[in-house]
Amino acid sequence: MAETAKLSPVEGIKARSNFLRGTLLESLADSATGTLAEDDTQLSKFHGFYQQDDRDVRDERRRQMLEPDHQFMIRARVPGGICTPKQWLAMDAIAAKHANGTIRLTTRQAFQLHGVIKRGLKPTIRAIYDSLLDTIAACGDVNRNVMSSVLPEQSALHQQIFQHAAAVSRHLLPNTRAYHEIWLDGEKLTAEETANQHEPIYGPTYLPRKFKISFAVPPRNDVDLFAHDLSFIAIIENGELQGYNVAVGGGMGVTHGDPKTYPRLATVVGFCLPEQLLQVTETIVKIQRDFGDRTDRKHARLKYTLDDQGEDWFHEQLVHRMGYSLSLAREYEFTHTGDRLGWQQTDNGLWHLGLFIENGRVQDLPDRKQLTGLRAIAEILKGEFRLTPNQNLLIANVAEEDRAAIDQIVVSHGLDSWNRLSPMREHALACVGFPTCGLAMAESERYLPELVGKIEQLLTRHDLLQQAITIRMTGCPNGCARPYLSEIGLVGKGPGLYNLHLGAAFNGTRLNSLFRESVQEAEILQVLDQLFADYAAGRNEDEYFGDFLYRQGLLSNSSHSTTPFNEQIPA
Repeated sequence: MAETAKLSPVEGIKARSNFLRGTLLESLADSATGTLAEDDTQLSKFHGFYQQDDRDVRDERRRQMLEPDHQFMIRARVPGGICTPKQWLAMDAIAAKHANGTIRLTTRQAFQLHGVIKRGLKPTIRAIYDSLLDTIAACGDVNRNVMSSVLPEQSALHQQIFQHAAAVSRHLLPNTRAYHEIWLDGEKLTAEETANQHEPIYGPTYLPRKFKISFAVPPRNDVDLFAHDLSFIAIIENGELQGYNVAVGGGMGVTHGDPKTYPRLATVVGFCLPEQLLQVTETIVKIQRDFGDRTDRKHARLKYTLDDQGEDWFHEQLVHRMGYSLSLAREYEFTHTGDRLGWQQTDNGLWHLGLFIENGRVQDLPDRKQLTGLRAIAEILKGEFRLTPNQNLLIANVAEEDRAAIDQIVVSHGLDSWNRLSPMREHALACVGFPTCGLAMAESERYLPELVGKIEQLLTRHDLLQQAITIRMTGCPNGCARPYLSEIGLVGKGPGLYNLHLGAAFNGTRLNSLFRESVQEAEILQVLDQLFADYAAGRNEDEYFGDFLYRQGLLSNSSHSTTPFNEQIPA
């Protein structure tokens, strides 16, 4: 453990917070400003929201001697991405009343609402809670929303694995009553109860940084399983779940110019039975709690703990704390990432419709009324919605006789774009970026659709338009859209400037490499045009773009890249 004198300032804020209460109540009651007290801006993340401002008008407001146009982003936890039609309608109504009238589906299968002002925070969080969702632990130094593969081929398996993901989510919720006291007007603790508060898993200062967990079912790596602190690979034999391979130490966050930060793919460290799942999860979280770096938040994720201490040390910690070791990892294979769009039928006879939601932004535009259309579907749907890990939406569990009515709504509201997408656009992901994210250095969500259109012209020139190629863009290096796992990754460096990364594996088992720094659109297109020409002329049959670049030796072989994991584990 780090000495107290060396701890980062956020550790002090958490320690003084009285288990995440801080002065949030006083900040909310202060009507003279649209902001929170400085320490409360850190604590608010544990309650599910971030303080932001509209950066499009920041400079103009500064010239007018006005404070920034402060607002808040609120994130709702949705374990496994599953929500009911009633919950969808609730989020729609909340977005219209308290936010900017749009819903954003995140790469962690959660809802985000943007543009909430301070006086709208409490009614928004209360309304989300009343829908049987919540925002607690959606952000902050705790376990975040637990992700789960959206549509395995067998529906019974999906339900079983979803239940495991939901159980992990419940098990890792903070124990503090602060959320209920502040947002739900819950009964305040007595002095004796306050003195006896404790967090059995997290401790009084919670984790050094955020913690992310996912579940995937081979051969589909739709959750980008190796990008997370802790992931579980479902091992299926004869149609039944045997248990999970355990992968630890993934993470996408980087800081420009800081070599001690880097993206890392998770390492498969063994196999556990379903009945061991919660103990294994809790133990790994506690290892990170006790040994994660609390002096430097840029170096505070589990990936750095694992690299600093070593895999042998990690296994020793597991055995010491659990009393047994994990079994040898079992064979598996991932073939692809991304979502299946259009109609699919599963073994129970029900149908599932994958809808493309560009960059996850659900809104009404002149040519497509997505928000209105999904509202109409929610009003008649007897199944459920599933938010995908790739910013799309699944209309799940639709009976044969109900398909026609849903199809009619989909077509009339412009939700049928999956029929007209190029594979590249289908696989494109972007973070929010400007104007609301305070960390953004460059455009992302607003720019990527335009750039993809220009790249599609290049693909058409080289007869590659129908080739599946993953492309992802983030406005900063923190990696919210997982850009380091795409065949073409664009990471914001400054206004109009991006680092160009190339060569990840299409199945999510190899990181890409930095190819050009601080390039503008013209150079990006010039580089890709030449590489597409080389790819069209020299690729092997069924060879993906990233694999071609890697085979050609055009990319640096970073120590944080990896070969496919099914080649590394014992048979």
